Amino acid sequence: MSATPRPAPAFVLPGRPSKVVPTVTAAAVGVVVLLSAVGLDIRWSDVAAIPGELLHYGELMFASPDWEKLPRALLETWRSISMAWLGALLCVVFSLPLGMLAARTVGPAWVRTPLRGVFAVIRAVPEVIIALILLTVTGLTPFTGALALGLAGIGTQGKWTYESIESVQEGASEAVRAAGGSTAEVARWALWPAAAPALISFALYRFEINIRISAVLGLVGAGGIGAMLSNYTNFREWSTVGMLLIVVIVATMLVDAISGAIRRRIMNGPGRRRLMRML
Repeated sequence: MSATPRPAPAFVLPGRPSKVVPTVTAAAVGVVVLLSAVGLDIRWSDVAAIPGELLHYGELMFASPDWEKLPRALLETWRSISMAWLGALLCVVFSLPLGMLAARTVGPAWVRTPLRGVFAVIRAVPEVIIALILLTVTGLTPFTGALALGLAGIGTQGKWTYESIESVQEGASEAVRAAGGSTAEVARWALWPAAAPALISFALYRFEINIRISAVLGLVGAGGIGAMLSNYTNFREWSTVGMLLIVVIVATMLVDAISGAIRRRIMNGPGRRRLMRML
C-alpha cells in the first residue's frame, strides 16, 4: 500500500514592511531643519555671491603672499606646536590613570560612574570656552592655551582610555588574578601592556587635534600663530594672511604625516609589516 504523498507546504510571501515610521521620521527631521533655517537671520540672496567673494579674497591672499614676516610666522607656529604638545602631555598624564579607573574591569561603580560623568561634561565644553575662563586667571599667554588644550582633551582621552581597557581580552587578567594579583597589579601587568599601543596612538592623535585647535585658541588671545592670524586679518593685510595660512597648512600636514607614521609603527610594528609584505 503506497503512502499518500503529503501536500507541498504553501509558500507565503512575507508582508511588505511598513514605511510609516521611516516616512514620519524623515518628515520630522525635515521640519526641524526648516525651522532651524527659518530662525536664523540669513539673507539667502547673498548666498549666490559667496563663490565670487571666495575667489576675490583668495586672490588677495594667495596671488602674491608677503613673505617678509615669514621668520616671525615660523616662530609663532613653533609656539603653537609647543602649546599643542604640552597640552597633549597634560592630557595624557591625567586622563590615563583616571580613564583606567573609569573602566568596568578596574574601578568600582562608585568611582567609575562619577568619572565618566566628568569626562562627559568636559567633552561638552568647547576648548575656546575653557580658554576664555582660564584667561581671567593665567592671562594672555601660550600657557593658557596649553592648559586649555590639556583640560579639554581629558574628556576625550579618558573615554578612549576606558573603552580601550574594556576591549582587552580577559585571558591575561584572569591569569594575573589566579596568581593572586590585586586590581592594581592586573591593571599594570595585564591591561596596560595590551592597551598601551592603542592608547599611545590615541595620544598622538590628540596631539594632531591640538595643533589645529591651537590656531583657533590664538584668536582669543592664547598666543601662537592664531593670534598673528587674528591681528593681520583685523587690519585687512590679506597678503600676509595668505602667507600665514600657507605656513599653517604646511606645518599641520608635516606634523600629521610624522605623527601618522609613528602611530602606524606603534599599531602595526615592524614584524607585522614584514609579514604583510611576505603575504
